Amino acid sequence: MSATAPSHVAIIGGGPAGLMAAEVLSQAGVRVDLYDGMPSVGRKFLLAGVGGMNITHSEAYPAFLSRYAERAPQMAPLLRAFGAEALCEWIHGLGIQTFVGTSGRVFPTDMKAAPLLRAWLKRLRDQGVVIHTRHRWLGWNAEGDLLIHSPDGEKTIHSDAVLLALGGGSWSRLGSDGAWLKLLEDRGVPYATLQPSNCGFEVSAWSDLMVSKFAGAPLKNVAIGVADDKPRLGECVITATGIEGSLIYALSAPIREAINRDGAATVHIDLLPSKPLDKVQAALAKPRGSRSMSKHLHSQLGLDGVKAALLRELTPAEHFHDPAQLAVDIKALPLTLVKTRPMDEAISTAGGVPFEALDERLMLKQLPGVFCAGEMLDWEAPTGGYLLTGCFASGRAAGRGMLEWLVASGLAPR
Repeated sequence: MSATAPSHVAIIGGGPAGLMAAEVLSQAGVRVDLYDGMPSVGRKFLLAGVGGMNITHSEAYPAFLSRYAERAPQMAPLLRAFGAEALCEWIHGLGIQTFVGTSGRVFPTDMKAAPLLRAWLKRLRDQGVVIHTRHRWLGWNAEGDLLIHSPDGEKTIHSDAVLLALGGGSWSRLGSDGAWLKLLEDRGVPYATLQPSNCGFEVSAWSDLMVSKFAGAPLKNVAIGVADDKPRLGECVITATGIEGSLIYALSAPIREAINRDGAATVHIDLLPSKPLDKVQAALAKPRGSRSMSKHLHSQLGLDGVKAALLRELTPAEHFHDPAQLAVDIKALPLTLVKTRPMDEAISTAGGVPFEALDERLMLKQLPGVFCAGEMLDWEAPTGGYLLTGCFASGRAAGRGMLEWLVASGLAPR
């Protein structure tokens, strides 16, 4: 094509990463067609906002970056270019104000995702982005053009560059089903197997009492540690099959990897993180007279409800006759987890296209002109705004990378 004519790119996937790349490209004058298999775009984004749209986190950059664990080196340049502060400024530019909650999480003032998405889609359409819903990507034809299944039948799409932003493998009802793995594998692209992340875990079995009385009960103000790592404070929920919730999600990667390696993972729950061990031991050593152990735990330590039930569930009966040992149990109650909940229940997934298969522009080395962004890349982060920030940042980086490649290839004006 003529270098003076607008370049044309196709974006597959209408989540935050795909939409952010569309914004970068359309602002630069590139003609953008975005395809999404669902009836509307941003469906997982909207569902993630139910109960409060946590868009990012306000903690200092070094701590923020550490949330991406072993992929922090690869995520660092993306987050330096478009991190939490830049993301908030971008949201403000859409006319949406934000505030920082007591936990450090950042929310839109009205706590909703829908107004943000509406304002964003209006901006994109005003910039000429054409959004095609109910258009599912099927792969490539022999000539290298995209094959798209649409309501009008199968279409062939030619473009100068392609961005794949198809999400991971969780919440398939919203479009993230991981079907793209086979399409990339057929083209020689390596990938890491998708696994649940930010997910719940199962125990071998709870007692009938735990299931009947405490399934769904919140376990508040506890600390949980994995292996030798420092325990994290937070809360979680007892389920009929195990445990889930924000504190468990934050630890899901090391728990999952321990299960993969050893067949099970033992976490230690501090039921009273505000009380040091010696204070707990001293309280339990006080004579209880005719009172039951349940009443003694309640009166001396305020331990009752689901916490007391969990202590009974996981502690050998003889420990209740040894105050010193019972105190140790209260401060480090071992809970063995044997498997993740199904991937389709997970908030996100680990695995996908490794950064090693991409160049610095997020273009596939195996397929020049094809870029990847968002959750389909092999990284993971806990909830709390880190997932969304990573998706936005990678989408922006891929959009900028596509622009650089189009110019370098003579497909866009310099």
